[in-house]
Amino acid sequence: MDIEQFMRGYKEAWERRDETLFCALFTSDGEYHNTPFAVQRGHAQLAEYWKRVKLQEDIAVTYDLLASTSAVGMAHWRVTYRVASEELFRIWAASAGTNAVARKPGDPLPRMVLDGVLQATFNGALCSVCRLWWHSLPQLA
Repeated sequence: MDIEQFMRGYKEAWERRDETLFCALFTSDGEYHNTPFAVQRGHAQLAEYWKRVKLQEDIAVTYDLLASTSAVGMAHWRVTYRVASEELFRIWAASAGTNAVARKPGDPLPRMVLDGVLQATFNGALCSVCRLWWHSLPQLA
């Protein structure tokens, strides 16, 4: 696997909201560092984490490749989605540590923009370690 193959699979797994496709990108003990301070290891933890994308709708993933070798690659990625539940909005608000979207219960949920960089290390045909650095904001109307 290389970064181009990984990013095609990553895009498909996110847009289809499919944890099985996501796990298929990784070795059985693969690591997904969704932030510098959190890591999911192995397919069970990867699948559990990825289920949160089911709380997103109208997902669009784009990416640009930044660097590629046979063992490691980097990509800049951008995701937009519509928040589909109060639960996801609370997750985002807590992780962002902000009340950037002043809203009351029942108000429409926002569309979000995530922008980040990803580094993936490969072990043969699969990813062994993926590290993300990203930021999210509500999309301006």
